[in-house]
Amino acid sequence: MAATALSKRKEAKSQKPPPRKKLRNELPPRKKQKNVSFPAKNPIKDDLISDSDDIDEMVEEHGQLHEDQQHQGSDSGSEMSSDEDDPLADDFLLGSDDGSGDGEKGSDLDSDSDESDIEVKARADEEEKVREEEDALEELKLNIKEEPDEFRLLTKEMGTSFRRFHMVMISSYITKELEEEANRPPDLQSLQRRIKEIVRVLSNFKSLRQEGATRKDYVEQLTMDLGSYYGYNVFLIGTLVEMFPVNELMELIEAFEKPRPICLRTNTLKARRRDLAGVLLNRGVNLDPLSKWSKVGLVVYDSQVPIGATPEYMAGYYMLQSASSFLPVMALAPQEKERIVDMAAAPGGKTTYISAIMKNSGIVYANEMKESRLKSLTANLQRMGVTNTIVCNYDGRELPKALGQNTVDRVLLDAPCSGTGVISKDESVKTSKTLEDIHKCAHLQKELLLAAIDMVDANSKSGGYIVYSTCSIMIPENEAVIDYALRKRDVKLVPCGLDFGRPGFVRFRENRFHPTLEKTRRFYPHVQNMDGFFVAKLKKMSNSKLTPTAPEPSATVEQGSEPIDSIHIKSDEGEFRRRSSKESITTESMKITVTVSKESNMKKSKESEKLQNGFPEKGKHVPKFTAKYWKERKQQRLSREEIAKAREEKRQTLREDKKKAEGKKRAAKGSGGNVK
Repeated sequence: MAATALSKRKEAKSQKPPPRKKLRNELPPRKKQKNVSFPAKNPIKDDLISDSDDIDEMVEEHGQLHEDQQHQGSDSGSEMSSDEDDPLADDFLLGSDDGSGDGEKGSDLDSDSDESDIEVKARADEEEKVREEEDALEELKLNIKEEPDEFRLLTKEMGTSFRRFHMVMISSYITKELEEEANRPPDLQSLQRRIKEIVRVLSNFKSLRQEGATRKDYVEQLTMDLGSYYGYNVFLIGTLVEMFPVNELMELIEAFEKPRPICLRTNTLKARRRDLAGVLLNRGVNLDPLSKWSKVGLVVYDSQVPIGATPEYMAGYYMLQSASSFLPVMALAPQEKERIVDMAAAPGGKTTYISAIMKNSGIVYANEMKESRLKSLTANLQRMGVTNTIVCNYDGRELPKALGQNTVDRVLLDAPCSGTGVISKDESVKTSKTLEDIHKCAHLQKELLLAAIDMVDANSKSGGYIVYSTCSIMIPENEAVIDYALRKRDVKLVPCGLDFGRPGFVRFRENRFHPTLEKTRRFYPHVQNMDGFFVAKLKKMSNSKLTPTAPEPSATVEQGSEPIDSIHIKSDEGEFRRRSSKESITTESMKITVTVSKESNMKKSKESEKLQNGFPEKGKHVPKFTAKYWKERKQQRLSREEIAKAREEKRQTLREDKKKAEGKKRAAKGSGGNVK
């Protein structure tokens, strides 16, 4: 039996190796086929499934053989253990070892088959991922080829200056591209990318600009793209582009897209800021002091309760007010027991602030033209505990007639404006405001400011100040209005008392303003994180108005298209025009150039003598400037043709005098050289 068992084991051994050799020889080529032809997946999967079935059948056969061998080995185990000297014992033990090894190999084959299926699937997935990555990389390369690193400006003028055929084709393609872009809805991603590229080029235009493209081309394209991306009309975005550098312009526009922080103003008539902050913190309001420049402001980050409906708000302990609204009252600096006018008071934030600073002393006239806004004004005054305020409903331009001229100490004019500084609160400003609206606002603001100046008493012991403010950043509504008031009334600009903010414009494009306008202050959302605002403080010097009077026809100044009888004054502070010829004649520090026309010399009388350098001739009587005198002079006014003729004669004489003076200098130099 041992011999038969041994022979069966040998036969089994002789039968087992071929399938293993077959598996080892056949599986690798299939893996190679899979690696080479990975796009065709279905045939490989079928082959792998058939191979896995063959492997399973082989494993089952090997398992049966292994069971038979174990059964026979258990029957003959006693015999082999009794015969220790049998020379075949070692072979039998070796055979049993081989049998157990074959079983382990069978299980290894089973696990290898499972692992091979998993590996095949995993490799297929990996190959799929690799193929997708390759496709994505190729697509990226194509996109990079379509979009070169150098930014190409899309303008109709591109290619027109080139004579070559392919450049003409590029120009026609760009023109077609622009037409298609104008007809289809805006692509925000491409607009944003183009805006960034144009800003980058304009920030270093000399080295990054496109050959053949001008700065005007880039600015026009940027204006169009910003209007499309952010929703501005052509006028407003064009004005902003002219006012700010490109980098600051982007910061400003982005700041307009974000809301400003909520601010509170503590009512010092009823509470202190520290006590109010503690109470609101207990109610779940997260807040901090506004800034160093304000002693009553609080900024709110978030709140668990409605900040405008707390018991403290209803009791008048604080007022919801933007940080920029603090500034005009701080610039006005009201004093106790003064008479103050707030010309546009609703809804009452600035009026209640003035009353709190004055500690309910003196008188505050709170005027509001729109009757519908009087309810909110009176409600806030009552809630805040204000008792020194009189509410009135007048047109601001008529207030000097109602309250009287030169009767109050200070006036606050927060003028109605276009609202271009509070776009974050009202986005309709982006599309609704036009150049005509700006001019209408500016005209109204000039009238209101003159009325405010007329109400202030220049002889007030503690006052005589006017504060003008707007929530606009447009120059025609701010610097141009102040410059107009400086020319129409005897006022001057003084510092606002605010140690932050940017100075106003002294010049903008073709406009030139009074140099003292740098004392005004501008505030921007991207700099101070508050609404766009403008503040100017004026001091009234005298109660007289600088109204134009009829000057002498003989006193002339060569200045543009003004009549020849106007007088141009040059003072130490700079060039400034005065309307009163009497004051200009009696001022010794001013240089006056006077010319006399021929006809006026022939018609001169004993009472009116010609002036030379602002003084009468020696031994002559100074004329008295009476009403009769001015009436006679008005009748003797020259015509435009005579004025032009006299002007031309003056120019000619000046040229001749200059040439003669230069000739004398040259002759003197020549004679001096000969002497040497």
